[in-house]
Amino acid sequence: MSPSAVETHNLTRRFGAVTAVDALTLRIEQGEVFGLLGPNGSGKTTTIRMLCGLLEPSQGSALVAGIDVAVAPEQVKQRIGYMAQKVGLYEDLTVGENLDFYAGIYGFRRATARLAEVVAFLELAERLGQLAGQLSGGWKQRLALACALIHRPALLFLDEPTAGVDPAARRRFWHTIHDLAHAGTTVLVTTHYMDEAEQCARLAMMSRGHLIALGTPAEVAAQVGGRTLEDAFVILQERDER
Repeated sequence: MSPSAVETHNLTRRFGAVTAVDALTLRIEQGEVFGLLGPNGSGKTTTIRMLCGLLEPSQGSALVAGIDVAVAPEQVKQRIGYMAQKVGLYEDLTVGENLDFYAGIYGFRRATARLAEVVAFLELAERLGQLAGQLSGGWKQRLALACALIHRPALLFLDEPTAGVDPAARRRFWHTIHDLAHAGTTVLVTTHYMDEAEQCARLAMMSRGHLIALGTPAEVAAQVGGRTLEDAFVILQERDER
């Protein structure tokens, strides 16, 4: 069996008396588009922050690109791209200046071939002189993704990447995600949009910090008791409200 991109065993995170993620065990394969699905408060963002080396686990273990996130979180950060819910752009800088800044963080000099490659891939050339704060939600999303891709990460972590973005921009974004996966990048995405979840090869559905279903979208729906993912999500929300 080839090494996995992500592997967790009983991964747990507590905040005082609250257990946000409880004994999560997962294996994500290289080049896979994998989704974390669940209502608000289910533990999706806490999970992704632990896997990115931004939050120390309370218990259990996680390997990302073969690196233990608890032992070497800085090494993990060099191997991954991370796009948070709140896009980390400098709105008073231009698109080009934002890209130059992030390229510098990863040791790329100005106007490198890699920077030009990312600009071409995400069709940003005509926007380079525009202030990031003046971009629409869809273009901010593209710029944030470009910043996360500059250092050619093997894994890409996307936390609710299309929240607040119009449907057309969401569709374009997902075309880009599948292009990256076809080229070998592993993508882990959290989402609450059912149409986006359907585009993942496999899903982990979470509720109150627990993994309750794992498999293809159809398998996850069946495990929760729904005919579709949307049915399953409604069932899950009703359970959580009891």
